[in-house]
Amino acid sequence: QVQLVESGGGLVQAGGSLRLSCVASRSMFSINAMAWYRQAPGKQRELVALITTGGSTNYADSVKGRFTIARDNAKNTVYLEMNSLKPEDTAVYYCNLHGARLAYYSGSRDYWGQGTQVTVSS
Repeated sequence: QVQLVESGGGLVQAGGSLRLSCVASRSMFSINAMAWYRQAPGKQRELVALITTGGSTNYADSVKGRFTIARDNAKNTVYLEMNSLKPEDTAVYYCNLHGARLAYYSGSRDYWGQGTQVTVSS
């Protein structure tokens, strides 16, 4: 079994910064991508940023130029650096491992963290 533990959320004023971290409890044989999603009250969960095994990144239009996703394979960790935060960034942020395989003979599946709250005050 794999657990993802997120940290770094909190309350920050508009214009401020936060850095989220997500650590996987074990190494994987392979992972297609690591990502951050968020869900605001009354809204659907949405993709914020994604980074592939090869290092390619993809961002939601609403965070381009403000957020940066990075991964440290040796530490089984993915980060989300969030700058110039806006009140509309307020949400629960979830870490996601996409298409992860525990071993060469394992099927692939997604794993999710428990979420960390980010609140941006105006």
